[in-house]
Amino acid sequence: MRRFGLLVAGLWALSVGLAPPDASGQTFITREGTAEFTSSVPLHDFTGTSSHLNGMISTVDSTVDFFLDLATLDTGNNKRDKDMRRTLEVEEFPFAEFTGTLTTPLDLTQEASQPAIVRGQFTLHGVTRDVEIRGTLTPRGEALELTASWTLNLEDYQIEPPRLLVIKVDPEQDIQIQALLHTHDP
Repeated sequence: MRRFGLLVAGLWALSVGLAPPDASGQTFITREGTAEFTSSVPLHDFTGTSSHLNGMISTVDSTVDFFLDLATLDTGNNKRDKDMRRTLEVEEFPFAEFTGTLTTPLDLTQEASQPAIVRGQFTLHGVTRDVEIRGTLTPRGEALELTASWTLNLEDYQIEPPRLLVIKVDPEQDIQIQALLHTHDP
């Protein structure tokens, strides 16, 4: 199995940019991360969430890597969750993953939120696409707080949006991620 497949969120997303603050650099690892998607059908929106977003940001080599176990997404409706897992073919493609490069500088001495951009590849449903994701990073002592959001089109990842009779789920999904990453010696 490929190293945990795909985010998420995405997953989704995850997904920001830093430049090394010094020659030694640091690696930040998630301890608390969430991914959320918002989907819609005519006259109704619904949200799926997971608190199992995992990943890291390294100022050593400017890499970013996040993944999400898609089976952990919960919409609050068991039937909808089952249908979503079938649509995503979670048994065959269990993970969403983003791997990329930090492209914007980060001043770890400033406590203010800073814009961040990451470029790389997002993999979902066995399809990998080049993406650029924007977010913010906020230094929090020995940690970084990450927020990012983007829109993902299911059809770009060869996922047929489900339908109920003639009502089809919108192929565009709004993805948001939040994570608190703590320092980890490289």
